[in-house]
Amino acid sequence: MKYADGQQIRLGDRVKLGKDENGKVVCLIEVGEYLPGEDWLYLKEGIMTRFPQFGHIHYKKAEEDLQLIARAGEPPK
Repeated sequence: MKYADGQQIRLGDRVKLGKDENGKVVCLIEVGEYLPGEDWLYLKEGIMTRFPQFGHIHYKKAEEDLQLIARAGEPPK
């Protein structure tokens, strides 16, 4: 799955939705990659994100307003 700008979505990416810039990609469902303690395989497709303001959000397709802030382990751009 890719962001609206064409970049590949990766596990642990820091993402922005609206004014909340502290989201994180916690699961890449289709490839079976999860952050420790997460298990979302029953959803079958898409990604799961977690935001302090919104909680968990499941995306079957990445929406245009979901934006990459930084890759896991990298400082924000």
